[in-house]
Formats: sequence, structure tokens, C-alpha cells
Amino acid sequence: MTDGLRISLQLYEDKFHEQLLAFQLPPEQAEFTALPAESLSEALRAPDKLAVVIAEAELAAGFFILHTGGRIAEFYSNYSEAALVRAFLVDSACQGRGIAKAAMALLPAFVCNHLPQVREIVLTVNERNLAALALYLHSGFYDHGLRRTGGKGPQRILQYALNNGA
Repeated sequence: MTDGLRISLQLYEDKFHEQLLAFQLPPEQAEFTALPAESLSEALRAPDKLAVVIAEAELAAGFFILHTGGRIAEFYSNYSEAALVRAFLVDSACQGRGIAKAAMALLPAFVCNHLPQVREIVLTVNERNLAALALYLHSGFYDHGLRRTGGKGPQRILQYALNNGA
């Protein structure tokens, strides 16, 4: 499914701006994440957030935010060496080709390269978002039973331990 894809993770650059603002999701996905039009500007202003583009060749196909520091304590109490993945999505026009799976495979190395202090990647996923849950578990995230209640209902907190030389 991912044969021939040239997927990379890149820190946000202005060349992606218009593409990201045009992203759309079907309603059954939009209820679980924020589109770049809703989350990008705040991510660019916050020193504890990295805006990351999932690029196919040189076009934006997806987006997410890596959030570090004390402000993620509401999501994950052991936050000091963790990065929280937020607002992960692939544009509806690019779905069904293995882009999300390829991006998740690239995520650990990307985090180690750009956030060398981080020892663990965490994310929250709504329990009703079965497609995302399956993607994350298949990508090596573990469910150790941590839960939180989000604005859209119960969420699982998934964890991925990094082996980055520590």
C-alpha cells in the first residue's frame, strides 16, 4: 500500500501554509481532531510546540503538533521527558494510500532528531476513534491502561518508549 510513496516529516515552512489551510476531513473524523486552520497559528506562536507537516514528495498531505513541557501535564503526568502528539491528521484527499502509517513509522526518528531530550512519545485517542486507535497500536504505541476524559468522551493515553541513546 505504501509502495512508491515518498513520505517525509518536515518542520512547518511557509511554503505549506495555503495547502494546510485547505485541508478537509469527513465529519466522522473531524470530531476527533483539529484542522490546521484551527491549530496552526497557535502552534507557531508557542515555544513548546513544533508544527510538523507530513509531506508526500513536496506537497502537504498531513499535519500534527509535537507538544512538550509542563503544559502537557493535563494529558500526561510523567511529562518531563515526553512529547505529546496533537492534532494528527491526513487530508481527506490523501487518505487511503498508507500515508498515516508511513508517517507513524517515521515519527520516532523524527522526535529523536528534533527533540533529543524526549524519551517517550504519548498521544490521546478517543475510544470511539477505532481507525486511529488501530493505526497507533499497529505503529508500536502501547496501551498501559491510562485514561482521561476529553471534551468528546473517554480517551486512551498511548505511549511509545524511545531508544535514543539515553
